[in-house]
Amino acid sequence: MQLKKLESALGCQLLLRGPRQHQLTPEGQKLLGYARRILDLHAETQVAFHGHELTGRIRLDVPDDYAAKYLTPVLKRFAPSHGGVEIELSCEQSTALIPRVERDELDLALVSRDRPRQGAFLFYEPVVWVGSPQFEVWRRDPLPIAVYEDTSLAKRSAIKSLALQGRQYKIVYNSSSLAGQIAAVESGLAVAVLTQCSAPPHLQVLGSSHRLGPLEPMEVSAYRSRASRGSEAVDRLYKLLIETLRVSGDRSTVAAPDPVRL
Repeated sequence: MQLKKLESALGCQLLLRGPRQHQLTPEGQKLLGYARRILDLHAETQVAFHGHELTGRIRLDVPDDYAAKYLTPVLKRFAPSHGGVEIELSCEQSTALIPRVERDELDLALVSRDRPRQGAFLFYEPVVWVGSPQFEVWRRDPLPIAVYEDTSLAKRSAIKSLALQGRQYKIVYNSSSLAGQIAAVESGLAVAVLTQCSAPPHLQVLGSSHRLGPLEPMEVSAYRSRASRGSEAVDRLYKLLIETLRVSGDRSTVAAPDPVRL
């Protein structure tokens, strides 16, 4: 009823209502941005007049893939109201940072989880094949591929997909960094598997017409250490990660999707 009142007051539809899920309209996304700013200003005002300034240190980690698109909007909301909190940020692949969270070496991380119930689920991130349009490496047989480390979920997904296609391949490049993967593709050395949010627009997304099959999406979650429980600073940022990323952007799908079909 409150939402219908908002739609009536604004004179536009804010939510697309479906039988299984709801999705914000462009106008709804616009209103959401203003609403968050209002809530942030309200929280800042409350602290200024009635509360103590939050202090502390948060050891935060995130894969390169997710830093710019997903972490930036969260920190932009967090920083203005919590200037007394020191954030120690580092970037690693999920397979490296997950054990660090479990050893209490990190307080909080945004991860591609490798098992169910690992952190608070946020969204599914599509995974895509990419190649350079200048070199058409995808035509080669066996297919040269660039991969992350052995434990990488992206590497497992790539090899599984190629096996299902019955396609021969050879690993010609290993790098644990996103920049290294992109460099291998740009130079015409190989094709690679990247999260959709990290694929540069100048690279070509490859699919069935290039004899490359679908890939399993990543399950992205907010993962915090046991030792951080009780830290008000970590509590605030953890809550903000969930609040922002479960509904932000164009990832409105909450139920598990089928693998991306290109």
